[in-house]
Amino acid sequence: MPPHVMLVAAYDSQLKWVMSLAGEFERRGWRYSVVVPADVRSALSAEQVAAVGLDDVRRVPWRQLLGRARLADCVVLALQGTLVARFTDELQLIRRAAPADHEPVVVAGWVGIIIEKLVAGYLDRAGADVVAVNSADNLRAFTETGRWLGIPPDNLLLSGLPLLPAHPEPGATGPIRTVLFADQPTVPRDRWDRAYVYQRLLDYAHAHPDRRVLLKPRHRPGEGTFHVMQDHPETVLRQLGPVPANFAVVYDSVTTLLPATDLVLTVSSTAGLEAVGAGVRTVFVADLGIHEKHGNQVLVESGLVAGFADVIADRIPQANPAWLDDVFVGGDLRPAARIVARVEELLDTDPAERPSRTVAAGRYLSGRIAVRELRRSLPPVARDPADAPRNAGRWWPLLFSVARRGDHLLRALLPARWHRAALNAWRRLPTAAP
Repeated sequence: MPPHVMLVAAYDSQLKWVMSLAGEFERRGWRYSVVVPADVRSALSAEQVAAVGLDDVRRVPWRQLLGRARLADCVVLALQGTLVARFTDELQLIRRAAPADHEPVVVAGWVGIIIEKLVAGYLDRAGADVVAVNSADNLRAFTETGRWLGIPPDNLLLSGLPLLPAHPEPGATGPIRTVLFADQPTVPRDRWDRAYVYQRLLDYAHAHPDRRVLLKPRHRPGEGTFHVMQDHPETVLRQLGPVPANFAVVYDSVTTLLPATDLVLTVSSTAGLEAVGAGVRTVFVADLGIHEKHGNQVLVESGLVAGFADVIADRIPQANPAWLDDVFVGGDLRPAARIVARVEELLDTDPAERPSRTVAAGRYLSGRIAVRELRRSLPPVARDPADAPRNAGRWWPLLFSVARRGDHLLRALLPARWHRAALNAWRRLPTAAP
C-alpha cells in the first residue's frame, strides 16, 4: 500500500500550506488525508476548503489525532506553534509508554513570513523530525538559539517557503495595468489606520483611471482566520464614500490573480513574497511606519519598502539581491520537493535514530517534556488546561463559529466603543476546551 501522510491544519492559511505539500506527496505516490483538530479553536468555511480543491476535511478530537498519527507514515503540522509543541511532546510521552516499530516522520513549519515570536516559534516546533525553515536568516537565528540551549540542528531544513519557487522569476518591466492590494486581517489593526490605507488605494485609482485597482481581503465577511479581523474592508469602504469605476474588491486567491497583475501592494503579507517569486513588481507600503505591530520590521532589508506617495508617482523600488538570496533558497528542488525528499529519506531510517529523538534527548526539550508530564500529576490549580480531558468540550468549536459570524452583525448594531469592549472581553476567553 502507498505510504500515507496526514496533513493537520485549522485555518485557511495553514490549509493552503499543507496543500502545497500534498501535491508533491501525490506526485511521489503517497496518499494523503487532511485533518482538523475538533476541540481546538479553528475556522474553516466550506468556501475556504473548496478553494484549495477539497470537498471536505476530517475533524477529529485531539487524542484521536495522536492515535491516527502513529498509524501514518508522515504527519505534517501546520498548526500554531504552541499546538505543535503539545503534539510532539505528547507523542514522545506516548512512545515511551508504548514503543512501536513504526513511527511517523513529523514535519512542522511556518505558513508565512515570521513577523513575531521568532525564537518562541522555533522552540515550539523543535520537537519535530523536520523543521522546514523558510529563509537563510531564520536558519541562522534558529541554529544560534539551539547552540545556546543544547538543541542539535539535526532537524533544521532550509527548505524555503513551500508557496514559493526555489528561484524568483525575472522582474516584469512592462506597463502597469492591474494593481493588487493584498489585505491582512489585523495589519493594520485599528479601524482608522485601515481606513487610511483603503483611502490611499482609492487615491491611487483616481490618479490612474486607466489601471484596475483590486483590493483582495483576507477572507469574506463572516469567515474567519487565525488572526481575528475587527473591521472588514467592505465595511470600511462603505464609510469612505463612492469608489471609482476602476476599483474593485475581489476574493480570488492571490495565486490565481498574480498572472494578470503588474504591481502588488501590501503591508507585510506573505502574498508579497509570492509576488516577488512570480516576478511581479512588489511594494511593502509603510505609510503607517515600520513597527512590530505591522510586521514590516522584518522586511526593511528587502529594499521594497516605500510609501503610497512613491507608488502613486510610479517610483517603484527594486529588491535587494542579498535579501532575495535569503528568501529564495535556490538549488534544483522547489521548497515543497525539498521537504518531501527529506521525509522519504527519514522514513528509511530507524525511528529511534530520527532527529526528533535526538532533539528530545537534549537538555531543553527533555526538560520541557518532563515538565508537561509532571504537571499532569500536580493539583488541578497547577495543571495546564490544554492537558485536561476534552470529552465534555465539543461545544467550544461551535461557539467560536457562531460568535465569529455574529461579530459583523454586532458591529453594525452596537456603538464602536461597546463593540470594542465586547471584543476585548471575548479575547480573554480560553482558546481551547477547558
